[in-house]
Amino acid sequence: MIRVVATSPFDGQKPGTSGLRKKVQVFQQPHYIENFVQSVFDSLDDYQGETLVLGGDGRYYNREAIQIVIKMAAAAGFGRVMVGKGGILSTPAASAVIRKHGAFGGIILSASHNPGGEHGDFGIKYNIGAGGPAPESVTDAIFEKSKTIAEYRISDAPDVDLDTLGITRVEDMVVDVVDPVEDYAELMGSLFDFDAIRDLFSGGFTMRFDAMSAVTGPYARAILEETLGAAPGTVVHGEPLPDFGGHHPDPNLVHARDLYDLLMSDDAPDMGAASDGDGDRNMIIGRGRFVTPSDSLAIIAANAHLAPGYKAGITGIARSMPTSGAADRVAEKLGVTCYETPTGWKFFGNLLDAGLATVCGEESFGTGSNHVREKDGLWAVLMWLNIVAVRERSVAEIVAEHWATYGRNYYTRHDYEEVDAGAAEDLVADLRARLETLPGTVINGLTVERADDFAYTDPVDGSVTTKQGLRVFFADGSRIVYRLSGTGTAGATLRVYIERFVTDPARLDLDTQDTLADLIAIARSLPDIEGRTGRAEPSVIT
Repeated sequence: MIRVVATSPFDGQKPGTSGLRKKVQVFQQPHYIENFVQSVFDSLDDYQGETLVLGGDGRYYNREAIQIVIKMAAAAGFGRVMVGKGGILSTPAASAVIRKHGAFGGIILSASHNPGGEHGDFGIKYNIGAGGPAPESVTDAIFEKSKTIAEYRISDAPDVDLDTLGITRVEDMVVDVVDPVEDYAELMGSLFDFDAIRDLFSGGFTMRFDAMSAVTGPYARAILEETLGAAPGTVVHGEPLPDFGGHHPDPNLVHARDLYDLLMSDDAPDMGAASDGDGDRNMIIGRGRFVTPSDSLAIIAANAHLAPGYKAGITGIARSMPTSGAADRVAEKLGVTCYETPTGWKFFGNLLDAGLATVCGEESFGTGSNHVREKDGLWAVLMWLNIVAVRERSVAEIVAEHWATYGRNYYTRHDYEEVDAGAAEDLVADLRARLETLPGTVINGLTVERADDFAYTDPVDGSVTTKQGLRVFFADGSRIVYRLSGTGTAGATLRVYIERFVTDPARLDLDTQDTLADLIAIARSLPDIEGRTGRAEPSVIT
């Protein structure tokens, strides 16, 4: 039986590329998640009888939300819902399932790398039939519907057994509980030289993969340990837990510090890697060598042809504007274009769909390719294993050889998390107003060459996106970038990116923070971060 429930508009927040993220208690409010889901369905056309893919990262409230979405999808007229067993689907796996099965779209329940648990964060987003995040035309429509919603439709059917593979029905709709790993693992096997990676492990190569008690655990165990022969126990924290075991599932040098310390120790395995809450981010560390996400993108692009799925070469590279210029140098050598886009995977989607780019990456530990339309943490790890296996070099050697060939982009990101939103917005607004006065200014011995507010014209559809980050370029080629991030649920996060390019062979293996010390000082003083926010130091440095 279908019920029509009277409701009223909710908070009216526009969902971004990452969807709608709030505290769990917000989503648990009466009608809250129902209002959002109905707003999504009301924004779509011609989905009756079509397939919807559904799953999440296993965080607190995941199962309850999935039952609501299933019943609302049945009431809306979908013909089939494919849901991961246990309610589990990593974000890249959901994209893979959408694409393989020709689904109309998908709903992913995750707040990505944000903390979980009863008092943590929850999130929900809609992905289109290409497998990627909904474009602004869809999120704008969802936003408008959310402001006028007066009712939602939901089935009174009992809850679906999410822990048993197979088909059941809710109203006239088929519910297909599927193995969350199977389609994704098959896709990875088609892209990488699994035989070479098996030989690598059988030859004694050791690894530690930290799944951070999040969604990637089942995927990593199935592929790394069961398929590729990595030693049992290679994958740690491999069981997805509603609170991520109390961890903050963000693979960076703060929240994955134990892994970093292990790889810098005398007992280090050959390689370390980690992924985040929903499986779309990655961190790569070799014995004694941390690989920055920007360098990882560049090295993957330069070596992608070593993997069977990319043996014909790449058509182009895309990087978010704050990501270092390391990939640009690879693109120049390969004779392809490197596209500089705003932050957000949806901007890569157009380039991938048009065949203009093959490999994409963001400095926020996100890397991927045209195999799906999301960034993909485990894909990046497998690419690195493929490169190490074929080149027969360690991670540290591969990085050193890359720098010797292309030069090194010393790069760091300083995050000021949960800053008072008003103070952060005022800081950015004031700096934006001063940009045109900066060229020619000498600050601590460095001359500002130009300054701007990054804007992007999409080469595929011609759309223009403005106010994507304040950039200050110096005469020596260095730069500083300021952005406000919308991935948190409390306050604002001010991100500051600092970069300097070096080619002198004697200066390719120095400490990053020391090498950038003068730029870091300028980055803090130019907008008076401490005076405006009260923060003398960043919360996270990567």
